[in-house]
Amino acid sequence: MAFYVEKHDLAAVDRLEETFQQLLEQNVASAAELEAWMKRQSRLFEEVQESLNGHYVDFQCRNDDEVAKQRFAHDQQVVLPLVKKYEALFDRKFAESPYREQLDQAFYAEYIKSKQNALELFREENIPLEVKEDELQTAYFEATGSLTVWWQGEEKTLQQMHNYLQEPDRAVRENAWRLVQDACLAVKEQLQQIMNQLLQIRQQKARNADLPNYRDYMFKKYERFSYTPADCHRLAEAVHRYVVPLKEAIEKRHQAELGVDRYRPWDTEAAGQGREPLRPFATEEELVEKTKRVLAQVDPRIGELLERMNRSGMLDLASRKAKSPGGFCIALPVSGLSFIFMNASGKQDDVVTLIHEMGHCFHNELKRTLPVREYKETPMESSELASTSLEFLTLDKWGEFYPDRQLLKRAQREHLEAVVKFLPWGVVIDQFQHWMYEHPAHTAAERNAKFLELARTFLVTHQDWSGFTEELAHLWQRQLHIFEVPFYYIEYVIANLGALQMYRQYKQDPQQAVANYKKALSLGRSRPLPEVYEAAGIRFDFSAAMIRDLMAFVQDELAELAADDNR
Repeated sequence: MAFYVEKHDLAAVDRLEETFQQLLEQNVASAAELEAWMKRQSRLFEEVQESLNGHYVDFQCRNDDEVAKQRFAHDQQVVLPLVKKYEALFDRKFAESPYREQLDQAFYAEYIKSKQNALELFREENIPLEVKEDELQTAYFEATGSLTVWWQGEEKTLQQMHNYLQEPDRAVRENAWRLVQDACLAVKEQLQQIMNQLLQIRQQKARNADLPNYRDYMFKKYERFSYTPADCHRLAEAVHRYVVPLKEAIEKRHQAELGVDRYRPWDTEAAGQGREPLRPFATEEELVEKTKRVLAQVDPRIGELLERMNRSGMLDLASRKAKSPGGFCIALPVSGLSFIFMNASGKQDDVVTLIHEMGHCFHNELKRTLPVREYKETPMESSELASTSLEFLTLDKWGEFYPDRQLLKRAQREHLEAVVKFLPWGVVIDQFQHWMYEHPAHTAAERNAKFLELARTFLVTHQDWSGFTEELAHLWQRQLHIFEVPFYYIEYVIANLGALQMYRQYKQDPQQAVANYKKALSLGRSRPLPEVYEAAGIRFDFSAAMIRDLMAFVQDELAELAADDNR
């Protein structure tokens, strides 16, 4: 039985187009009728989106299933072009309506701005290019989702191999790391070719839209009205100045704990001497049950939501062969629930991932009452704020996984350290893409060289990668966002900085912080980003001064946790 509801047969494209056309031709003779038409349009698109999302999940869960693959390919090649065509036609009908000005201008200001932006960007000649782009993205997932290694007589996914990078035995870690790198390098040329083709297609889309490069195209597509590419460059500079030194200090302390003279790439996630890797759960059922109890302590509705999703078959959590890498939450607007996809293998990161994705699910739940789908489709800077903040709002409740106080403090400390380690990676992925699309004629060798330059500036300032230049140069290929959702990454950096502000607020007044969190999530896309952050009790601010202050806060928190951990 499918976990999603199919209101329309997407294989019957003519019938679907007839439904779209009937709504397009519907007479609208007043502001009230315009608003009702907007809501009907929202419902229709949500019904189609539920099927599209369901098919996407089916393919990601089983990317070797020919039926799921063919249905997903049909959606990409036939259904989505039709959807995009009618989205543009509906946008034009709305823009040309004489009753648009009679709508509640305060409430619909963001809606009107979004529609005008979409009309400016839309080019019908980009639709077949996007079909080809989708095919290349599918090829990326097929290449990476099938990667496995043989380990002690068993075939393991790369996600499962991640566990061995935490082992105290350094020889075990090195062997596991080398096997994973070899598997990834085996498809490096294939992935380079995919990226070469994506670059050409994406640059052509930008030219068709009369924009100088694809970076500017995506900033417009993502409706980044509240910040600019120059702001992203300044953010990277601030991270280099205030975060990289803290990351180095964390790595030096870790190296001392390990007692190694050179801090190699297979050392970065290892448990310290005399310590075993954190293993917070043994089974998928245990992960779900304990996470539910954690979430219920923040707000009972979140725990109940996870329980409903579990009963409804909305979770696929364990790693296995022929399952795409990564993790995501995807809304099913007709079912009224969300689906969580991830690759759990028994590690602490899995706990964080499930909590993170539940932040997205709770966000979807709180947005359900908004009248139009455009307000439910939040920008990623607020979507990732919802998910990342929930990690920090649960931090003091992880005793459900770690009854031992020392293990709890260690898990909390490692989570804060992970944020510090992530921020440089986040700006590298962002700055790498800025460079790629500002220099679209570059070669694969030049692409690798640029990534190496960024990695050596932000990522491996203390790590010793000598002898593994090729592995480091191709590390960007592991980041699926570069292939599937280009430029979707700086949002994680911005959201982590916002989540640290939420955590600082929570430490001062937990009850108020949770209330602010829910208030911000309920706004969806109905208000500009700075106002959403303001509703959360924080600032949409990633200036150098803010990053400096937040790193000072994190440093104090880490010092306190380290002191407690050593007692």
